[in-house]
Parts: sequence; C-alpha cells; structure tokens
Amino acid sequence: MNELIDDYLAGAQKLRDAVAGMTGDQIDAKPVPGKWSTRQVVCHIADCEIVYADRMKRVIAEDNPDMLNLDPDTFAAGLAYDQRDVEEELQLIEATRRHLGRILKTLEPGQFQRTGQHSTDGPLPLEALLARITNHIPHHIKFIEAKRAAMAGQ
Repeated sequence: MNELIDDYLAGAQKLRDAVAGMTGDQIDAKPVPGKWSTRQVVCHIADCEIVYADRMKRVIAEDNPDMLNLDPDTFAAGLAYDQRDVEEELQLIEATRRHLGRILKTLEPGQFQRTGQHSTDGPLPLEALLARITNHIPHHIKFIEAKRAAMAGQ
C-alpha cells in the first residue's frame, strides 16, 4: 500500500512537470479537435481531487457512505474553467494530495478495504478509490503530451 500512496503523492509533481514552460496561449489552445485545453484538463483534475478526497475521507471515517457520481462535462460547463488560474489549480492539487497522503499513511492495511457506495459503480473500497485517483493524473498527462506534440507540429 505504501507504494500506491507514494505514487499518489508523486502525481502532483508529474502534472506540474507536464505543463511546465507552457505559455498562456498554449495552456488555452485546443490543438486536438474535440478535446479540452490544458487549462480545462488541469481544472478537471483539481475538481476530481477534491471529490476523491471527500470520498476517501468519508470511507475512512463513516460506515459505508454514499458517493455521488461526478459528471466531468457538467463540472467543466459550470465551474468557470476558462477563468481559473493554472498555478492555483496545481497548488490545490498538491495541497490536497499532501493533506490526504498524511491521513492515508496513518491507516492500517485492513482499513483500505473499507467501502463506500458509489451511485453508479456500487461498492468501492478505499484502495480502489485511491488507485483511481492515483491513475487519474497519468491518464490525463497523456492528453497534455498529445496537445504539446500537436502544437509543436503546427
């Protein structure tokens, strides 16, 4: 479990590295048709960090809590992604992961099997929630890299 927590904690720096050196125009560019800009991707990640931190805390502290589904497109449409500051979003991601990482490191191995009830996915143990959010940043870094490659080829 320690390796998964370490990977979780390392994700914020990987995201910061992925966007390093990008100009404002590059952050807002949509070089891949039909895909979000890098700013939108970073905002999406930050929003998911908050949602997953809440889910994981509730699974740790409560007995089988309910967890609502998150609709990424609804969040993107309603939460001012085009007005949000990328550096602030990165700081939020870093702080959230440090905060939750400290909590996760206090847990006994069996506590990672505590579950919550997801509104669409059913019962999810803490370990699965942690794995999902840990893999979320690497998943989106691939899209950021594709955007950067597309801009370099223009």
